[in-house]
Amino acid sequence: MSLPLLALSLLLLLSPPGALAGDGYPPSSSKPILTPISKDASRYTIPIKNGAPLVLDLAGPLVWTRCPPPLGTDPCKSGVCAVSAETLSANATDGKNPLYPVSFPANVACAPESMLAPLPSGAAGVAGLARTPMSLPSQVASRLKVSKQFALCLPGGGQTGAAIFGGGPFQLLASPPVELAEGLRQNPILLVDNPRNGGYYIRLHGISVNLEPLALPAGAFDLDARHGTGGVVFSTVTPYTTLRPDIYRALRDAFERVTSGIPRAPPVAPFEMCYHSSAFGYTRLGPGVANIDLVLDGGRIWQLPGGSSLVGVNDQTLCFAFLEMGSETAAAVPGSPAVIIGGYQLEDHLLLFDLEKGTLGLSGLLLGIRTTCGNFNFTTGSS
Repeated sequence: MSLPLLALSLLLLLSPPGALAGDGYPPSSSKPILTPISKDASRYTIPIKNGAPLVLDLAGPLVWTRCPPPLGTDPCKSGVCAVSAETLSANATDGKNPLYPVSFPANVACAPESMLAPLPSGAAGVAGLARTPMSLPSQVASRLKVSKQFALCLPGGGQTGAAIFGGGPFQLLASPPVELAEGLRQNPILLVDNPRNGGYYIRLHGISVNLEPLALPAGAFDLDARHGTGGVVFSTVTPYTTLRPDIYRALRDAFERVTSGIPRAPPVAPFEMCYHSSAFGYTRLGPGVANIDLVLDGGRIWQLPGGSSLVGVNDQTLCFAFLEMGSETAAAVPGSPAVIIGGYQLEDHLLLFDLEKGTLGLSGLLLGIRTTCGNFNFTTGSS
């Protein structure tokens, strides 16, 4: 989903965030801003442009949208697209509630209609969140004088998640209410720089299923910084975690072994392995099945229980929620990462990105503490 116009990217990356956006806005209160996150099919959107949704793209270097005439009539010529100063709107927040409306100017790229066609119905463009000067987090930090941090809590089906730009607390309703951000800041994961793009990469040292490591060669997940290939990257526009064929097949085979006693159902595209949902017991972490463990730096384990490894495709069927690169439904292999961690595996986790420090705070599946990303309190509070 990242904008494929090199000339446009270069133009925007060379422009400071305030160079094009106009003045005349009230001074910032230096509070973070909050916006709800909705899920439309397999895309996550925020209503930050006059209430119109923008699709969240963790790898997107900038914000792009349909521009009004005259820019919108022919926004791109000779590979270079026009840039417009647009007003974006959200709510200031204390990390617990929305407080009051905030509007601010932002530089956005004017996209041709052909680029808007693949977006969900009603979407007005894309909010790029990458580690670049013209991404939405960078522009919010510059214009509102807040920290260059943002938190994402992607919702599961039918719920409303939350995004906070500018740091601060992040509290979800629970019994009692739980504040998550500070703990994540105390023990962050170091991001890996990819000089080829501004995506969010992490080091992955191995994958285990039911505590048994996959038999993969050393360096199977490594990023080739020179060519920008390999590595493990987060994506909000890839619906399900997608793996290079050698990694996917090792994971699939291991999961198939530990579920060999569970009745299989006919596969439902795009998934390869499906099961009768009635065959599972259920816990608060989802279907009772062996965990998939991702081994991160320092031996830290990111555990994916049944609520993240299996997806319900209908009332009777659960499917293994991972895809193989190179298939018709997944990313192409040449030039791709080794693993793209997709939106489904990120749902109901809190992710805290710090662009200044180059770190990521990552919670486990929030169902484990009896809450979800749908439990942010959007009732207006007092400042």
